[in-house]
Amino acid sequence: LPFQDENLMNMYRKVFKSAFAFPPWFSPESKRLISKLLVADPERRITIPAIMRVPWFRKGFTTPTAFSIQDSLPEMFGEDDLKKSLSSSSSPAFFNAFEFISSMSSGFDLSSLFDSKRKVGSMFTSRCSAPAIIAKIEAVAKGLRFNVAMVKDFKVRLQGPSEGRKGKLSVTAEVFEVAPEVAVVEFSKFSGDTLEYNKFCENDVRPALKDIVWTWQGDNVCNGNNIGNVNGEVCEKHTIS
Repeated sequence: LPFQDENLMNMYRKVFKSAFAFPPWFSPESKRLISKLLVADPERRITIPAIMRVPWFRKGFTTPTAFSIQDSLPEMFGEDDLKKSLSSSSSPAFFNAFEFISSMSSGFDLSSLFDSKRKVGSMFTSRCSAPAIIAKIEAVAKGLRFNVAMVKDFKVRLQGPSEGRKGKLSVTAEVFEVAPEVAVVEFSKFSGDTLEYNKFCENDVRPALKDIVWTWQGDNVCNGNNIGNVNGEVCEKHTIS
């Protein structure tokens, strides 16, 4: 993250003041662009069209056919067509940057700013596609003799085979999109005993999904396995320097 401090309030102050430092290996061109991106005042922050005109950004960039940065979605499709397209698209729910940082960083909980009713469970990031992640979760669940039911696209309900202290353990797993090549997967207890749920996550889920995990919530380093293979799909992870 560009803004870091052991004291949370000091980190907030750095965010509001845009107080950050660049690693020494950043080029002058990239520093100039990032400085304009991290301006605290949104009115003065660089716009997407302006970014597209930066020579450093355009190196190696090829504009897609029939694409113009001046075109807006309503002009291209019409409002009714746009609403239908958005409602019918089969893609994971989207995590914005603040939700992602809040969910994955220890001691940096901003969840109350977004949805107070939402229960945060065990989470990890993955470089695999959403269908590959769901397929892997289903395979693991069936191997543990859990019943699997699809709640909606990219969200499944897993139910344990035996009665526990508070009935059968039922767990929900959902995939969220953070970026085109990054997904967040969240496990949460739907019903059953909390201790049994925690044991399920630690002893069963973590080891079984290690080949598709980039990093777990609260972990400071990525999973040591850099490549995962799910149903023939290779999921390569980036190492953050």
